[in-house]
Amino acid sequence: MKAKLLTLATALLLSAANVAIAEINLWPVPEGEPVSAFWSVDINGRRADALTARTADPPFDHYDYGGEYAFLSVDADEPLEFTIKEETGANLDNLVIRPQSLGLKPTMNDDGTFNIAVDKPCQFSVEYDGRLHPLLIFVNPLETDVPNEGDDNVIYYGPGVHKADKIAVGDNQTLYLAPGAVVQGGIYVNGKNVKICGRGVLDSNPWKWREGPTGHTVHVANSQDVSIEGIIVRGSSRWTVVPVNSDNVVIDNIKICGGRAQNDDGINPCNSRNVHVSNTFIRSDDDCIALKGLEVDYGNCEDISAVNCVFWCDRARIVLMGHESRAPYMRRVLFKNCDVIHSQTRNFLLEPGEKMRMEDITFEDIRFETGKENALSPEALEKMKSIDTSTLRFDVDVANKDNWLFVGRPVVNMYMRTKEPGYIKNVVIRNVSVTGPASYCGILFSGADEEHRTDGLTIENFVLFGEKQTSDSPLIHIGDFIDNVEVK
Repeated sequence: MKAKLLTLATALLLSAANVAIAEINLWPVPEGEPVSAFWSVDINGRRADALTARTADPPFDHYDYGGEYAFLSVDADEPLEFTIKEETGANLDNLVIRPQSLGLKPTMNDDGTFNIAVDKPCQFSVEYDGRLHPLLIFVNPLETDVPNEGDDNVIYYGPGVHKADKIAVGDNQTLYLAPGAVVQGGIYVNGKNVKICGRGVLDSNPWKWREGPTGHTVHVANSQDVSIEGIIVRGSSRWTVVPVNSDNVVIDNIKICGGRAQNDDGINPCNSRNVHVSNTFIRSDDDCIALKGLEVDYGNCEDISAVNCVFWCDRARIVLMGHESRAPYMRRVLFKNCDVIHSQTRNFLLEPGEKMRMEDITFEDIRFETGKENALSPEALEKMKSIDTSTLRFDVDVANKDNWLFVGRPVVNMYMRTKEPGYIKNVVIRNVSVTGPASYCGILFSGADEEHRTDGLTIENFVLFGEKQTSDSPLIHIGDFIDNVEVK
């Protein structure tokens, strides 16, 4: 179907390289910005160049995360037909579109290309061999309320490469990254009523690990009513999007293309309240989302949600809660309708310490996909089934595949100043499924001791590889010092 003709402000934008269709207007790739040599893409008959992202820069190049990958972004209000070609001649027999919950199926053509039909906003990964050179595609709704470049309260970056370094945003200001913009820098927000938006790329590639112009790539400090929408963040050299001691932060439809450096956590709400993440894609080396209560004086970490998101973590956790935390409470947290398409270790890890009370935590409609990096041999699968569940062990290692889905326990660990465990209360794990090659996918919860107990755990409709798990499943481990456990 031919794309609807649009005005420039609401054009159909193709890729962060940003080719836009509007009667027909093309957005050129910024000069000096490389495009992918692995993939060529047409959308509704128009060429769209994909940008590149790196993985495992030195000193982390001993990790194999699949090397360079590609990404592109498109805005549309009509169905799209992608015609894609893998340019190196790779074998496409195992071609898959993740998350598979989207139901997207490639149609192979005689000329070596394949088609994918998309009829709504979504984010997906095109893969022929797991993490090896995938193509990420981000389909966005049309932009609305695009700010005017000349407005006094607008910081505007138009198409092209910009060496911006630190971008400071304050009260009542809007930062706009236009389609076709690649902005090399970091963002520091300190104020009220702040908006960061656009379809451009915030680029951290120029900085080495733990370096850069701002403390975090998008650093929101002591702020209220902040919106971050639509942008792509590439190659973060440290924690990526970090609200610290802030209230009412909305993060919608952003795309984090990481994996270049360790400590590149995707989104870390720290001592913040009412932080809501939605429709967001995160690929990171380190934790995709980590909730932290860094300092007591900053207040609690509470009323946090992540809904309709896609997660890919190359090395660490999908969600981490409690490390480096000394806030009194971490509570009222919701993860709902999310897909985990690649993971390596304990996926959702709850470990409160320093007397923190972690409570009212819900994980609902979570879909995990395993890949060859998680797959176990038949011998390892038999070992998994024979694990003695009468003695809880958090260090169960099955053929070096410690891929637990959910782990909850109060702890004392290396990050703590006060060496005392915390508490866990009222955790719900509902409608969780795992598909793909068989791997070690257990749930384990316990308290720490008689004083630091875990109270309230509900596991409902936990389905592993098509089989609903029951209370006597060898992959549900319930340890000591825990009360009110229900498996149904």
